[in-house]
Amino acid sequence: MEDVTYMTTDELAARIKYDPRTIRERLKDTVLLEGRHYIRPFGGRKILFIWEAVRDDMAAVATTPSFAIPMASGGYCHG
Repeated sequence: MEDVTYMTTDELAARIKYDPRTIRERLKDTVLLEGRHYIRPFGGRKILFIWEAVRDDMAAVATTPSFAIPMASGGYCHG
């Protein structure tokens, strides 16, 4: 089994230098998606973020040129 690092909102906020409130109110369910970036263990209210998914998606966005147009196939059109 692959090692997965679960984090609370406060732990994620400290790692990515965002306010926990911003994560809860602006990023969750828009850029951070349930099932990919976070889970609700045992069907409860508590949220645990999956660090590896958040890290990988942040790195992917950072390396994508801002003028690239996302394509349905997952690639990018560069002009």
